[in-house]
Amino acid sequence: MTPSAVLLGLVSDLFFAAPIETAARALGFQVHWVDRGEAEPPPGRSASFIARVVELQPALIIVELSSEAIPWERWITALKSSPATRRIPVIAFGPHVNIELRERAEEVGCEAVLAKSRFLSDLPALIQKHARRVDQAALAEDCAAPLSALALKGIDLFNRHEFFEAHEELEHAWNEDPGPARELYRGILQVAVAYLQITRGNYSGALKMFLRLRQWLDPLPDECRSVNVAQLRADALDARAALEALGPERIAAFDHALFKPVPMAKGR
Repeated sequence: MTPSAVLLGLVSDLFFAAPIETAARALGFQVHWVDRGEAEPPPGRSASFIARVVELQPALIIVELSSEAIPWERWITALKSSPATRRIPVIAFGPHVNIELRERAEEVGCEAVLAKSRFLSDLPALIQKHARRVDQAALAEDCAAPLSALALKGIDLFNRHEFFEAHEELEHAWNEDPGPARELYRGILQVAVAYLQITRGNYSGALKMFLRLRQWLDPLPDECRSVNVAQLRADALDARAALEALGPERIAAFDHALFKPVPMAKGR
């Protein structure tokens, strides 16, 4: 499933869940419902609400403000504070008489806050307006272009484990490229930063980068500008899993053989 195919619902009232599901499916989306138990696991488990949202990469998050079962204010504040998730649009609905509640939703970063009645009547249009879509045709066309000279230099540095220098070159490549496929460069540079943080013993910094890079790599096709993006994603996921298995106390034991080179497509 592509990242743009999922809507995330923070809704506990079935009266609203049913029409959201119907409208979303009619527009080609699948709704994933998150409850408190899933989003707030018992202490000692590595999963978190932010990590769950990163895995889903939803095109839109819908929040029921009057729900007493979902701590939406804390969750949305966390989402909008994290570079890994803050670009995900959030719309909320609540009682039209509770202006204070709706103002709080705006303060924590919801892009649109509506009364329940308007939310239901305008639901399909709201989803179409706010859901983040990737222009797959334009992206595929731009991915057919060759890697830039700066990107090639950055990838060469990456493959030599010169991760800081690779980040610098790839950032220049990203800044100089106007097309949608430039996000490939941002994705690779964030993998580089994750690996750099591991070499520095910074567990938290590395994990944050692994979460952050998903928003750039996930929308890309499996091959882009001669890079095997599918394998790049898999390599980063393997490195992240190994890091989490070690934990912050044993990061020095991380196997640097997991710092795989940027994989190129066959015949390239």
